[in-house]
Amino acid sequence: MSIDYQTLAVEGVQGLMPYQPGKPIDELARELGLDPAGIVKLASNENPLGPSSLALSAAQKALGDLCRYPDGNGFALKAKLSQKLGLKPAQVTLGNGSNDILEIIARSFADNTAEIIYSQYAFAVYPLVTRAIGAKGVEVPARDWGHDLSAMASAVTDKTRLIFVANPNNPTGTAHSLEAVERFLASVPERVIVVLDEAYCEYLDVSDYYTSIQWLNHYPNLIVSRTFSKAWGLAGLRVGYCLASAAVTDILNRVRQPFNVDSIALAAATAVLDDEDYLARSRQVNASGLKQLAAGLEALGLRYIPSSGNFIAVEVGPEAPAVFERLLAQGVIVRPIAGYGMPEHLRVSVGLPAENQRFLDALSKALHGSRQDSANG
Repeated sequence: MSIDYQTLAVEGVQGLMPYQPGKPIDELARELGLDPAGIVKLASNENPLGPSSLALSAAQKALGDLCRYPDGNGFALKAKLSQKLGLKPAQVTLGNGSNDILEIIARSFADNTAEIIYSQYAFAVYPLVTRAIGAKGVEVPARDWGHDLSAMASAVTDKTRLIFVANPNNPTGTAHSLEAVERFLASVPERVIVVLDEAYCEYLDVSDYYTSIQWLNHYPNLIVSRTFSKAWGLAGLRVGYCLASAAVTDILNRVRQPFNVDSIALAAATAVLDDEDYLARSRQVNASGLKQLAAGLEALGLRYIPSSGNFIAVEVGPEAPAVFERLLAQGVIVRPIAGYGMPEHLRVSVGLPAENQRFLDALSKALHGSRQDSANG
């Protein structure tokens, strides 16, 4: 008799589906026989500038010590982050990308008796880690595609242990003012941990970059999560971090796996923090790219969700799956987001100007094909 191994998995894992990342360029090239050099990938919110020269140099230098384990405490990176953000190293936890950080937090503060609150249309990892640890997920309906912070605060019960808040939010790009977020923090009981996921915070106004860090002095239940994968251009190295009180950080580091960030990633992330010019260019390219995409989508008569991230969600209607496939056939990869409960939207990352125009041109052809099919039907 064969064993159904799914029944051996813990209950929370049995109901999970694997996280679906954006389609890689090489995979599309193999499937459709396309030249990889001619494919444009705008599916995974990556930085179109390529990596910083400072990060590349540091990574190359670190290659000579590949036979050694990395610094398990990440001393140099913690020191640089602490100096930049005005915190103590004891307030920093490092992760293998911010996804790792989110899982560490969930495993540290919740179990199968707990409730975890997150918003509709929010990052897919929140319900994923919630179910994996057997906790009860409480999804609060969105307002205007974004978090309804008042409703999320009202959803708190005696069983609530964590609240995930993404600002800006992926995949919708919505963002709350910092005043609204602080009012929310003030309304949440101190026994409930609030995770403010700021993976895209570098794309906000520069003055906002440090504000949430200052809240750590007033809200000991706050954890601020960030990443080097977006504006800092290190998605391939997987470096994330979170900032919290020393007491909360101590708990997180009891759960964090040893050597969870490799030597090359540590070196590159430490170095890139000195490249303010790179960050400024990332912000500028993103701001102009969002305007270019918005103008192009408006010219096509399409509705989109105004974004504070490095991507934009566009509504193409019930034909979204067909439009997605037609884009792939033209060598343009975007992200379908039906898995987020948005089956009529596609999410497109901001690329370089030529890449953005390539997408808009391909989208025009893809939409024409869908409308023609509808007319023929």
